[in-house]
Amino acid sequence: QILCTNKTRLQLSFVAKRFVIIMIDSIFMANERGDRIVERYYRGVSNKQSIRAFRHQFIATKKLTKPIIRIDDTTFFHIKVDDVHLGASSKENCNPALVFEFLYAIAGLFREYFTKINPSNVRDNFVLVYELLDECMDNGYPQITAVEILKSFIRLAGESRALTRQEAKIKKALTKTITGVNEWRPNKDLVYEKNEVFIDALESVNVLQSTNGNILRADVTGQVIMKTKLSGTPTCKFGMNDKVRLRKEAAEGKLRRAVKVVSLDDVTFHRCVRLSKFDQDRTITFVPPDGEFELMKYRVTSEVTLPFRVIAIVNEKGRNRVEYDVKIKPKFKEQLVANDVVVKIPVPENATAKQKHIKVRSGKAKYYPTHNAIVWKFRRFLGSAKNGYRLQAEVQRLHSVKETPWVRPPITLQFTVPMFTSSGFHVRFLKVIENTGSKPYPYRKLQISLRSHGNFTNT
Repeated sequence: QILCTNKTRLQLSFVAKRFVIIMIDSIFMANERGDRIVERYYRGVSNKQSIRAFRHQFIATKKLTKPIIRIDDTTFFHIKVDDVHLGASSKENCNPALVFEFLYAIAGLFREYFTKINPSNVRDNFVLVYELLDECMDNGYPQITAVEILKSFIRLAGESRALTRQEAKIKKALTKTITGVNEWRPNKDLVYEKNEVFIDALESVNVLQSTNGNILRADVTGQVIMKTKLSGTPTCKFGMNDKVRLRKEAAEGKLRRAVKVVSLDDVTFHRCVRLSKFDQDRTITFVPPDGEFELMKYRVTSEVTLPFRVIAIVNEKGRNRVEYDVKIKPKFKEQLVANDVVVKIPVPENATAKQKHIKVRSGKAKYYPTHNAIVWKFRRFLGSAKNGYRLQAEVQRLHSVKETPWVRPPITLQFTVPMFTSSGFHVRFLKVIENTGSKPYPYRKLQISLRSHGNFTNT
């Protein structure tokens, strides 16, 4: 009889589930004809006949209609990478999402060594490929796919050279580095004269709006890109105007002033973020990798602020003419400027437009027959132009024997607005703390930039 506390039960449950998360029997690569290129067996469970049957029955005959295929008691997972089919087989009930994640990680690792994955490159680097497969997986369990660590110890054949004393010392610490907590920051002795942090918040806006101004659909997809140049292994705390976090601070009386909040629907983080801390108090705590990386991605579907308002009037004059009257107005602050604004106004397929019939007071507008659209471009769109800009155009329609009605595709708008976010997302603070204590980390430069770009569709 074993007496288990709640904590012990949780640990035992995690250990029990750990062995069914992912257990891969073999990794294989084949060309488009189904010929074998590489096969690596880890557990001796899957036989060569089953993999051969998969290659001949599905890859060679072009019958790969599903990403997961089962033959007898073996499950095959496969992806297409450049000119090579990369797959895995397993007889266990493993998690398919993690298997595909591992396959894409392996593909990205191969691309770091040889740019394109094709049969000739794989054959020229047989030894390297098998070395990477041996390091990335042990007995069917993934170990490490960090490019920075593997490239420091496994080199191409032409890059081999005698190791210096410093490199020999680093190589002795290979096991410690791979099994360490912060494998994304293997070098703990980094020293910079100037400690700098750069943060970029990029958002892509997708809006579907009717002609009378009603919003049919609006969503924002954003990402936070960081570039760090910090000495040692500091811990960073990243704060944003998250709705759940700010409501908690307001209830505890810690919020000094009213702040616009944003409700994040879907959030994904870099592996350096401590998810337990985020689940506990919505704090993003992490030890950052050295250099540039994507800290997080998010999506917002409520309270989206539109950067532009588009009013379009399209009149069909009889059977031969179509008149356009399009107005575009900015809805961001006067001190902001939108860059590279492109408005695409669709026209009928059997239409033609002369340049003299397209009139604009600002920007450049031109008819492109290949796109079946009038393209209106602005290098800079000032936020102070509250009256907006106007385009008037006329196109001539050519009739054919079999005439089909015009469906009227939507008007699309592409843009980039620095220091503006449609979701209202902004960075509240960034704290950098030394691991030796709780005192703030001395960094001289912190640069934060916000940009909004994307597609604006008006029906």
